[in-house]
Amino acid sequence: MNTVEVINLGESETTEFKTSLADWRDIVETISAFSNKNGGLIFIGVGDNCEIIGVDCGKRTIENLANQIKQNTDPVICPSVRIEKVHEKPVIVVDVEETMQKPVLAFGRAFMRVGKSNQTLGHERIKNLALGASKVYWDEKVCEDANLDDIDEVKVKWFLDERNRNRNVAKPKDMAFEELLINIGAIKSSNGYMKPTNAGILLFGKNPQRFFINSGLRIVKFKGTDVTQPVIDRIDCRGTLGEIVNMAEEFIRRNIRLLSKRVPTSFQREDKFEYPIDALREALINALIHRNYDEPADVRAFLFDTYAEIINPGTFPKGVTPKNPVHKPVNPILCSLMYDMGFIEKYGSGIKLMSRLCGDWGNKEPYYDLHPLETKIIFESQINETTYVEAADISDRLNERQKKALYFAQKKGLITRKEYMDLNSVSNKTAYIELKDMAENGFVTIMGKGRGVKYVIKSND
Repeated sequence: MNTVEVINLGESETTEFKTSLADWRDIVETISAFSNKNGGLIFIGVGDNCEIIGVDCGKRTIENLANQIKQNTDPVICPSVRIEKVHEKPVIVVDVEETMQKPVLAFGRAFMRVGKSNQTLGHERIKNLALGASKVYWDEKVCEDANLDDIDEVKVKWFLDERNRNRNVAKPKDMAFEELLINIGAIKSSNGYMKPTNAGILLFGKNPQRFFINSGLRIVKFKGTDVTQPVIDRIDCRGTLGEIVNMAEEFIRRNIRLLSKRVPTSFQREDKFEYPIDALREALINALIHRNYDEPADVRAFLFDTYAEIINPGTFPKGVTPKNPVHKPVNPILCSLMYDMGFIEKYGSGIKLMSRLCGDWGNKEPYYDLHPLETKIIFESQINETTYVEAADISDRLNERQKKALYFAQKKGLITRKEYMDLNSVSNKTAYIELKDMAENGFVTIMGKGRGVKYVIKSND
């Protein structure tokens, strides 16, 4: 059913109407009630009689509502929140999934949906609910071999800065450092001692790979279309998850091609990467935060001539598929804190976001290759040919300075002699000789004369 059809059915055990965001406390209580039962939809901007009222939505409306939900639910609930146009009026839709980690509290109390109302649960019902849902998520477990000295205070302060900048959450002024770590799920009590959680180590650890050797990311750039071809570049990304993502993005920018195409309506040319960077970044983030860390394999990304693939050692949660991308985080603390830092823009939207980004960029939608032990997402390049010089083996025919210059030119479309000198810290004469050699071997084309000479990557269009 579409949104209008669901609204026309009226309120029920899985549907709630709210006229405005002024009812935000009731909204949070309903999220607790839905989370503890069968899930449900909350429509904000709809009256009890199914009348579409609409709601005023500003730049931070969704963000502020998401923060109110996060700050007042325990464990933290991160439902999908979106704006839909219904009869030309904006309606906020909050899509709440039943959670396995029960009970979910709102303002310190537990609620459950019964019919069209939210009922407060007493002590006995809360205990029974907890016994029936005793699952402990991997990221909230204590990292037994770690202690508080393994948490990097500088990285925690960076997190607070990023949370304030991205989510407008004020930095706590009078809160003790240890209390702050407890509140964000980075540490918890174990046998009378405060110890880091797995999430705390992966996000704020001084050396996360000391405890989780499989928590890194390997990226390899191949010349060709399969892993048997020569390796052009590679990197083993290590550190916290945030550091890994940023390191990976820098590597990808250095190793994918920049296309230069003429704009039909003008004499100008448009430069763009062969893939939308944001889509690849989103796929890497999803692989790192939604993976099964009990599996010994690490996350891998391979860049080929005509496609890129990202491999996650794990499978989708039960009930989740690429065609049914409901929000069921495997590691809810990682998901929540990465959202706070701005690495995730919207809960439960990753698959749809990547498809939209690829479509807007002019690429085909990514597709999935599912296996019992791993999940692979594949992005097709806008270039359907092998790299610039098909017959040449770059590894054999260029020295390290020339390779660096070639990657630089692939991003920019060209390189000058001055740029070659600055890039490699060589003399004017050396730059001239080595650039001339690259031109003679077909890697670049010489354009211009004298001081205006440029060494241009051969066009793919």
